[in-house]
Formats: sequence, C-alpha cells, structure tokens
Amino acid sequence: MKTTRCFLLAFLLVFLAGGTTASAQTNAAATATSLGPIQITLGAPSGAPDVDAGIKVLFIITLLSLAPSILLLMTCFTRVVIVLSFVRSALQLQGTPANQIIIGLSLFITYFVMAPVWENINRDAIQPYQAHQLTSTQALDKAAGHIRTFMLRQTRPKDVELFVAMAKLQPTSPDQLPLRVVIPAFIISELRTAFQMGFLIFVPFILIDLVVATVLMSMGMMMMPPMTISLPLKLLLFVLVDGWTLVVQSVVRSFGM
Repeated sequence: MKTTRCFLLAFLLVFLAGGTTASAQTNAAATATSLGPIQITLGAPSGAPDVDAGIKVLFIITLLSLAPSILLLMTCFTRVVIVLSFVRSALQLQGTPANQIIIGLSLFITYFVMAPVWENINRDAIQPYQAHQLTSTQALDKAAGHIRTFMLRQTRPKDVELFVAMAKLQPTSPDQLPLRVVIPAFIISELRTAFQMGFLIFVPFILIDLVVATVLMSMGMMMMPPMTISLPLKLLLFVLVDGWTLVVQSVVRSFGM
C-alpha cells in the first residue's frame, strides 16, 4: 500500500510538473509588456489543453478506491468469509480465529477459486492490450465478459430476472446482460448460498448444546452453564472430523471446482 501511494504521488508530481512546464512555454510564447509592477500580456494560448493525462490519473485513483468493493462483491470472497464466520459463531468462540485470520484465509481461497478467471482475463484482455492488439475499450469488454460468466454461473435465474424486471430491460441473452444487473443479482445469490451453508454448519453444534443441556438438567445440575461442557465437546468433535478441511472443501466445491 505504501509503495502504491508513493507511485501515485510521484505520478501526480510528474503530471503537475509537466503541466507547469507546458504553461510556462505557452506563456513565453505570448507577448508580455511589463510596466513596473504592472504586467500586461497580449495574446492567449492557442489550442485546447491536453486533459488526457489528468483523466488517466483520476481513473487510476477511482479504480484504487473501488478495488476493495470489486474484490468483495464480484468474486467468491463474500460466500467464503460468511461461511467461515458462521463456523466461528457455531463453535461459540468469540475471537478465535481472529478476524485477520478469517479474512486472510478468505482472500487466499478467493485467489485459488478465481485463478482460472484471472488467467482467462490475462490471456484474452491484458496481454493483447499490452501488445497493442486491442483498444482499452475492447480489452475492458473482454475482461468484463469473463467476470460476467463467472457471476452468472453462481447466480440463480430468479435473482437475475428480478433485476432485469426492475431495470425494465428487453429480453436479453445472458452474455449481453449489463453488469449493473448481474452484480446485485450475484450478491443476493451469494448471500443466500452462504446462509444455507451456515445453517447446515449450525445444526450439529445445536444438537450438542441440546444433549448437554438435557443431561445436565436430568442430573440436577441446573446451575452449571451448559456451555462449560458443550464448548470442549464441540471443539473435540470439530477436530476429530477435521472440520476446517471439510468446510474449506465444501466452500470450494460449491463453486463447481
């Protein structure tokens, strides 16, 4: 992050320096008459100013600010992080694993699941663009096509139809749907799938709590909190069945891998 900020700062300084030099050259070309503290300049700069570099800087800064949202909402990160959070809640562990560990594991799983999509984008959009075989608009369209294909594969048709109806679009083929329709439909589908998986994760742990509470009540130990006994049993069961492997395997395979 620090390297990126330094790069952006250096880029902005170079751009501003270039703009200052161009302005100085333009002013030098104009006719200036100095009368003591008063200076009169005759003539005006000819030609429209070049704003292409400024637009590029603005685009880069905007893209960097939107990068977290793109990562969270247009990839599998949403489903993964919600499922892992449900695992921690089902085990009734307050801060273990820590949020940093859950987010870090979710990022690496996201990188693993999205690797084929990144490779397709690199092959069909980035490399041809760097080789000057495609324009920036064409490269962006090809990259958006791969992202759209991934999202539609994980999205329920019902959710897509909902946003198509609200956008009042004409019947459109899936590969022509705009991202403003595909992205929210994908997010809703991901939330639904993540909550379904979370329910299945909670069921065995709820049964353990129920059994422990029933046994303690039958033994007359109503003053002892059931969590004191159920928590070690949950951890033991989770370790014996290799819970983390099962959870991660189930999440990854839910994306068709």
